[in-house]
Amino acid sequence: MSKPIRLALRGMTCGACVTSVEKALQGVSGVQGVTVNLPDRSAEVKGEVDEKILVKAVEDAGYGATPMGADYGETERQAEEAAALKKVWIKTWVALAVGVPQMLFMMTGHLPMLEEARFTWGLIGLATLFAMVYAGGHFYTGAWTALKNRRANMDSLIALGTGAAWIYSTLMVLWPEIVPPEGRHVYYEAAAFIIGLVNLGSALETRARGQASQAIRRLMQLQPDTATLITPEGEEKEMRLASIQPSDLLRVKPGERIPVDGVLAEGTTQVDESMLTGEPLPVSKKKKDWLSAGTVNQGGSIKMRVRKVGEETALAQIINQVRDAQGSKPAIGRLVDKISSIFVPIVILIALATALVWGFFGPEPQSAYVLITAMAVLVIACPCALGLATPMSIMVGVGRAAEKGVLIRKGDALQESSRLDAVILDKTGTITEGKPKLVTFKRLETSQQTLTDDQLLAQLAALEQASEHPLAAALVQAAKEKQLTLPKTATPEILSGQGIKGEIDSQTWLVGNRSLLEAEQVSISPEAEEQAAAMADQGHTCVHLAIKGELVALAGIADPIKEDSAAAIQRLQKAGVRVVMLTGDSQRTAQAVAKQVGISEIFAEVRPDQKADKVRELQDQGLRVGMVGDGINDAPALAQAHVGFAIGTGTDIAIESADLTLMRGSLQGVADAMLISRATVRNIWQNLFGAFIYNTLGIPLAAGVLFPLTGWLLSPAYAAAAMALSSVTVVSNANRLRYIKLDKH
Repeated sequence: MSKPIRLALRGMTCGACVTSVEKALQGVSGVQGVTVNLPDRSAEVKGEVDEKILVKAVEDAGYGATPMGADYGETERQAEEAAALKKVWIKTWVALAVGVPQMLFMMTGHLPMLEEARFTWGLIGLATLFAMVYAGGHFYTGAWTALKNRRANMDSLIALGTGAAWIYSTLMVLWPEIVPPEGRHVYYEAAAFIIGLVNLGSALETRARGQASQAIRRLMQLQPDTATLITPEGEEKEMRLASIQPSDLLRVKPGERIPVDGVLAEGTTQVDESMLTGEPLPVSKKKKDWLSAGTVNQGGSIKMRVRKVGEETALAQIINQVRDAQGSKPAIGRLVDKISSIFVPIVILIALATALVWGFFGPEPQSAYVLITAMAVLVIACPCALGLATPMSIMVGVGRAAEKGVLIRKGDALQESSRLDAVILDKTGTITEGKPKLVTFKRLETSQQTLTDDQLLAQLAALEQASEHPLAAALVQAAKEKQLTLPKTATPEILSGQGIKGEIDSQTWLVGNRSLLEAEQVSISPEAEEQAAAMADQGHTCVHLAIKGELVALAGIADPIKEDSAAAIQRLQKAGVRVVMLTGDSQRTAQAVAKQVGISEIFAEVRPDQKADKVRELQDQGLRVGMVGDGINDAPALAQAHVGFAIGTGTDIAIESADLTLMRGSLQGVADAMLISRATVRNIWQNLFGAFIYNTLGIPLAAGVLFPLTGWLLSPAYAAAAMALSSVTVVSNANRLRYIKLDKH
């Protein structure tokens, strides 16, 4: 499938708009998937389709769209949004400059009576009309477009409310005799004031949304615009990043950002990778070490060989993943979208019902009461707060997670992570460093006394070269460090979860765990049992070596535990999560490692093909299970779990199978992800509760339910203020996620 097309959208105001844009884009032939992000005002379209056709579809639906590509990117979009925000502020002050004086003069009794100064009121009406057209013209054009497309949105509510107020007031100025004297009132101040307040709320909301999207913008600013290219002649030239190609040689000076992905070709340095991994300490880099775009060279001047550019760099992929996650909708968000899509028509029906009730049963002047209550209902019912409640929290939560080095790849993972009951941790590379070393090598008294220790190790390493297992790598590395010559071997047979069987010099060799020996009927002497147990008690993995059906040596391999694993596990347990360690090691070795990190529950001697079964075993107990791993053999278990966490330093296939990626390879990221997820879901519910309570209470109050008891009616101007405040409250509450504390113990 081709690369998704991103569109910058204009004119969207509420959840009903999201539904309209989604339907318009989904109706285009060739479109296979659409995601519309209300807070970010963007859309992502998957499928084989022309950008121009997509733009036209959005415009036909009454909105604006611009493809985000080479000619129009985030920089241009930010400039456009800044100009639009400045225009909204001007419109706000124009509307309030017309509405506020009217309201003040009315409250202080300085406005003339209608019958005495109809010419003056005519001028006020024209000034109000100017304010409505200039400051609120987009509401009326938006409402008309929505009507033509047989739908309704927030523009419809504002246009109906303010339009009715101005028309009624103008009728009173021109033909006051059409209603009884008690109903001869004008509401020009309400029309102008409402438009001013709605624009004010929109401006404040836009500014707050800009703060919410700072995480992804900071990521985008990490990549410099230029790089210093070293030509084949040795000359150094500053080039635009778009001109840099794989295999080019670049100079990176102290304090500069690494421009692209590549390897260190010359020199040594310290690199600050905190913006990508969340790890505050700089990382030492030597020749052939990997360098990632966006990180900072804090040491000396270095040369690097380019390997990946553009969309292929890790930084670009991180930005795309964060953007995808921010635009995704968990189950709760999809439900709210459905509610938002029918919310406006229901409000219009409630406003009509309110008008009819007051028209038939209300006191005199009925016409005035009909207008005030219907207008208040239309204005106070704000679908913006409802539509923004979920996506705003997700945008900020995903951004906060990215700052902590946690990439949330799939939408529902954010919601699911908050509900996990248990987390299974793969031992090697997750709890431990994943860099095991040979620490002991014990020969046993056997008939195979002709080979020296070094010869045995060389034979062992020769067989293990065929395996990608970390333990095999440790044995091969030990042989290399001793500069041993490895003999030729026939193609060995890799026995999953057990070890390797192969031939050297026409002799059958076995290298692996105890279950391999048992399967091949190799006896284990009491001496070997004792030495293997001693290794296991120290947390070392015991590798058995057998020749011609006889056990000849034991190799003890230690994999250091990560410095912060115990603290991270303690955080998870304190959060009420059941932590289980999973490993292929013996029960005894597993218990020794588990004890060091504070885990009491273990799945030991688990073959790679059994890992997903262990996840399923806990799920069958009714638990919501997270799985954390880093290897190829973890991929099925990561996919089986409710939420899969991949260690970012692990394999690509594990990362692709997971829902979240921990960029710095620390288990602290699991605890961070869960706490951020819980805070985000809690924030979503706060926003939804506030939006629903606001409308549940606000609409009846605006309709006048308290009037029979108290004689009190909600002014349309106050309704507009409440409506504007509701959206700002939702956005501000979501922004609190940027400051949540993630205590480490």
